[in-house]
Amino acid sequence: MSVESVEHRTEISAGAVPPALEYPACPVCRSERREFSCELSQDYKVARCQDCGVHYLYPRLTEQAMHQVYRDPSYYEGGSSGYADTSYIDQETSLRATFKSLLRNLDRRGMTGGNLLEVGCGYGYLLDEARLYFRHRTGTEFSEDGAARARATGAEVFVGGIEQLPRDASFDCAVAIQVIEHIYDPIGFVGELATRVKPGGYVVLATPDIGGGLRKLMGRRWPSFKVPEHVVYFDFDSLQRLLAGAGLVEVRRLPYPHAFPLGLVAAKFGLSLPQPLERINVWVPATTVAAYGRVSHG
Repeated sequence: MSVESVEHRTEISAGAVPPALEYPACPVCRSERREFSCELSQDYKVARCQDCGVHYLYPRLTEQAMHQVYRDPSYYEGGSSGYADTSYIDQETSLRATFKSLLRNLDRRGMTGGNLLEVGCGYGYLLDEARLYFRHRTGTEFSEDGAARARATGAEVFVGGIEQLPRDASFDCAVAIQVIEHIYDPIGFVGELATRVKPGGYVVLATPDIGGGLRKLMGRRWPSFKVPEHVVYFDFDSLQRLLAGAGLVEVRRLPYPHAFPLGLVAAKFGLSLPQPLERINVWVPATTVAAYGRVSHG
């Protein structure tokens, strides 16, 4: 999904009403031992757990307050609590290119076919592209508007999180793309996701790579800090440990090339382009880390 500036996202927590903040332990291992790797803005910092090495936002909005942001009708369209500097629709071409690449990589590994679940499906671009690879497609999405748009692809889409799925629903592959960084209890989330996957099936996670070259180049200006929306940050090692800690086996890295509109990339560096160039797809390396694991047969 899109990159965006730290400055833009802090607007969510600014305003007349003080934000509902909490001061968390490590979201993954619950350790209170932390060091601060950098300061962002509005008194937010990036903490690094001294026990498991995961980076996380400190302090953070309460989960209830954050869910209200996701349900705002303007979330995907750059409103006061918007998803990005530009409309999600304006990024459709680059997102579809990214998802096509992901699906091809899944297919090469024998991970397609059967029933697909996508948690946090947005407008359903991945679900739409997946019709060539999966027999049945299901999604969840907190935004009612997003869920309605995703249903137009022919997929079955539920408003809310994993808990909204029918109890008897099971899947051959479950994907959460640019979702885990939003999750307040990552181990619980991945564990619950795994219970919805058939034995021998797969759980796939993709998230901004805090260990990648773009993060190292941009420092505290890294767009994927996304204050206050992103509350935990992973590299491959910590993502691998997360999947294994939730009981998944045969955890491996998954290639995840990511396309962005050229105009959006240029804007992050303070540049403007002629309008015909803005929507050209640019494949930006070292932005996203992805991994998958298999659900054990028991």
